[in-house]
Amino acid sequence: MKAFLSGLFWAFFALSCVPLFAGALLVWLLTSPFDRNGRLLHLYSCFWAQVYFYVNPVWRLRVEGRQRLPWHGAAVLASNHASLADILVLFGLYRPYKWVSKASNFRLPFIGWNMRLNRYVRLVRGDPDSIAKMMADSEAWLDRGVPVLLFPEGTRSPDGQVKAFKDGAFRLAMAKQCLLYPIALAGTADVLPKHGLVLRQRANCRARVLEPVDPAAFGTDVAAFREEVRARIIAAKADLDAQLARERPGPA
Repeated sequence: MKAFLSGLFWAFFALSCVPLFAGALLVWLLTSPFDRNGRLLHLYSCFWAQVYFYVNPVWRLRVEGRQRLPWHGAAVLASNHASLADILVLFGLYRPYKWVSKASNFRLPFIGWNMRLNRYVRLVRGDPDSIAKMMADSEAWLDRGVPVLLFPEGTRSPDGQVKAFKDGAFRLAMAKQCLLYPIALAGTADVLPKHGLVLRQRANCRARVLEPVDPAAFGTDVAAFREEVRARIIAAKADLDAQLARERPGPA
């Protein structure tokens, strides 16, 4: 049954991308002359991603602390990463930002084309030149007052546990002396594990935006800044995991 329902979801996902991309193209054509940073197109992309929660009666998403995120101004957003479902959940923030995403995603039909229209930031993992360009592109967006969102783990965690963080997000915040907003995700690994396409029939996802962390408090100590943010995300995720465990129905 799970395989059948997963097949239905992926069929709907593929078919829906056609009209939704057409909508994105229309938004881009109408707004690009005056919306130079693509904020409206990104908000439309948030709606696109949330459609898959809206139409599925047994998928739930709750976002806590959204009001902490800025509508304007430089900021770095950093989230744990366990599943492709994280992408859908983080679009649920409904705030302007630019994703940092692996370059291969930009080649995907419709999804990747929309990423190009949004001018999200590309990254080839492990390529020093690409990493340098990613940092430069991210700094350019921050200079324009547009937040940037990164996964400091670099890739999805295979077991849902928060892995070691890389330095990029923290160097960006230090370089631009802008606030960094930690975001804890829970429940997403249960929807779609890292290796597989079979979805859980039910999903209960949580996102919590934590209080921002000021890089000025850490001087030039990137490691201390990084580990403080990671500790906050781990603690928040543990609390969210405990909430989800309490909400799960027990045996009949």
